[in-house]
Amino acid sequence: MAHQPSILTSFYKEPGPKLDQESPFDSMMERFRFAADILQLDEGMFQYLASPVKQVIVSVPIVMDDGKIKVFEGFRVIHDNVLGPSKGGVRFAPDVHLDEVKALAAWMTWKCAVVNVPFGGAKGGIRCNPKELSKGELERLTRRYTANLLEVFGPDRDIPAPDMNTDEQVMAWIMDTYSMNSLRTETAVVTGKPIILGGSQGRKEATGRGVVTVTLAALSKMGLMPNKTTVVVQGFGNVGSVSAQLMYEQGAKVIAISDISGGYYNANGIDIPEAIKFMNDNNRSLEGYSNADPISNEDLLQLSCDVLIPAAKEDQINRHNAHKIDAKIVSEGANGPVTANADSILEDNGVMVIPDILANAGGVTVSYFEWVQDRQGYFWTEERVNRRLNRMMRSAFDNLYGVAEKHNITLRQAAYVYAIDRVAETLKLRGIYA
Repeated sequence: MAHQPSILTSFYKEPGPKLDQESPFDSMMERFRFAADILQLDEGMFQYLASPVKQVIVSVPIVMDDGKIKVFEGFRVIHDNVLGPSKGGVRFAPDVHLDEVKALAAWMTWKCAVVNVPFGGAKGGIRCNPKELSKGELERLTRRYTANLLEVFGPDRDIPAPDMNTDEQVMAWIMDTYSMNSLRTETAVVTGKPIILGGSQGRKEATGRGVVTVTLAALSKMGLMPNKTTVVVQGFGNVGSVSAQLMYEQGAKVIAISDISGGYYNANGIDIPEAIKFMNDNNRSLEGYSNADPISNEDLLQLSCDVLIPAAKEDQINRHNAHKIDAKIVSEGANGPVTANADSILEDNGVMVIPDILANAGGVTVSYFEWVQDRQGYFWTEERVNRRLNRMMRSAFDNLYGVAEKHNITLRQAAYVYAIDRVAETLKLRGIYA
């Protein structure tokens, strides 16, 4: 669908030479502008929804194991809290920066709105290299970061979750630090916790399960049977391995998988349970896996298949290789695996892209379930969690498919149109407090 930029683009100037490289914020804003034009948002509403509600930068000093003081920089961005308390992960990485955190916080807003979860979007992080820190240093870093954000975090205000290089243990430290300062145990302040501390059954598999639910819905729309399809999965971490396993259980032929060690291809199909066992026995790596032929990451993405699930890193499909993608469906298990400037290429080639803000929203959906269970003090079986997750993900896919047909746009464009319309309508009803 041809698109002419409106006057709304004047609020955010067009980024630099993005045809070669886009920042996450650039990609998010380009898609946001398109949806804003479809919805004919006025400039004031555009500015409100494009601007984070709160951006916090904190110094995080800790005493290292050698007795020296080191100061790290931490971030927390609340993009929006119109639909409810803000929700989003905390990542520990040496390249964390404010621009990235802002983009990821905005993505969380739209992701929650797409699956009708009553949360706004947030994201946080600490610029550090966790591989260079001892467990004790990581704990002190986490606790000081939490202490510095006590007025931001809260089960009714802002709810952190695991992200890159953070896990159940980090969430336990955040929960304990917040609870000690609140003088009561407050399990609902974080999600992604250990089960024994109020975590939810099914949380670890939720993102991959959500990817598969919407992928099966897309196959159904195309009239394709899961047991007659071929699947390629890029990335074999939590999301990729769960997605591959569940597609395998549906009878699909998974012909290629990959991790940081490279790609592995078998035209006759890979035994996914066997590959997962190999990886777990091999220090969480597929390196040396012999029941498939080695293949480069570039070639893996270009394999002819029915379903391609990029579940590794961002910007994997871009303007340089988008025309070589030979899949009927691209289901985005990772955040931002397709750049904005590749969208139109895939659309022109008839590739259905299930966008990340829908495809990998299973994680935040079950995080919502965890929060609800913590608030109630009553916990569900894994079967109930999975059943409710599948229902919400399928409903979200059907909603977006209807929006896409109504406006003759792609699923990604429909996702932004649906999410932004929902947040904007809620804001109109609530009004601007002054």
